[in-house]
Amino acid sequence: MADIETDIDPKLLEILVCPVTKTALVFDREAGELISKAAGLAYPIRDGIPIMLPEEARELSAEEK
Repeated sequence: MADIETDIDPKLLEILVCPVTKTALVFDREAGELISKAAGLAYPIRDGIPIMLPEEARELSAEEK
């Protein structure tokens, strides 16, 4: 059974891009985030909704980049 908090529509994942770099995102199901390696940001997913605001994103650590 999928985790309701981090489950996201696969079709939505196909069309979402980083609002900063316009590059593809990687879905990290465990962390509940969409990762933009190009921008070095992790966008949170709250209640199944991606929060695509740069000011809400977490900066990736050096290891994550």
